[in-house]
Amino acid sequence: MSAPVRVLVVEDDPVAADAHALYVERVPGFTAVAAVHTLADATRVLERTRIDLLLLDLTLPDGNGLRFARGLRASGHPADVIAVTSARDLAVVRESVSLGVVQYVLKPFAFPTLRERLLRYAEFRAAAGEAVGQDDVDRALAALRAPAAAQLPKGLSAPTLDRVAALLREAPEGLTAAGAAGAAGISRITARRYLEHLVDTGRADRAPRYGQVGRPELHYRWRAAEAGSVSKV
Repeated sequence: MSAPVRVLVVEDDPVAADAHALYVERVPGFTAVAAVHTLADATRVLERTRIDLLLLDLTLPDGNGLRFARGLRASGHPADVIAVTSARDLAVVRESVSLGVVQYVLKPFAFPTLRERLLRYAEFRAAAGEAVGQDDVDRALAALRAPAAAQLPKGLSAPTLDRVAALLREAPEGLTAAGAAGAAGISRITARRYLEHLVDTGRADRAPRYGQVGRPELHYRWRAAEAGSVSKV
């Protein structure tokens, strides 16, 4: 068997960093070497051990992740970079592409999203030999492209799902179906369908909340990153 892809997680939020490292460990063929919280710590790891891939946050306490990636390229370091960030500015995306960033993953995300990107990266990395023609080149590059959006259940629309998800993310105490319905301008039944879809896809949790009288009401909360730990190098 080939050696696993050695991954360095660079993320300033300790909980998110450990969660991302745990995600990496769950993907066959990948191992999380370390999870660090600053670019200075990332530099020290890169100087001491072989790293194949960085999961790199773009906003860190001691600098900008893209400038760090540019420095890696300028020094000839062979590690590839997957940007893991909440930055949604398409100018930043374009700059990432120009620096050879192989994937761009928006936070927050669930495990299946990162797994898909890592498996596609592994497919691209495994491509070897000389291309016979343009088709071979296209197939190799296609491995890095994001998959088509998953088909939503009948009756759900992507814009409304995004709106409900954003409302839930912005509600630290969570929302009921009635609360989501009022904020999103949809019916309570419709809001519950979207909330249940977020639960089914691992992006939200639900729990009954008991009042003083009557039946308990279901309460939905955006799922926080899974906590955990990973050995530091």
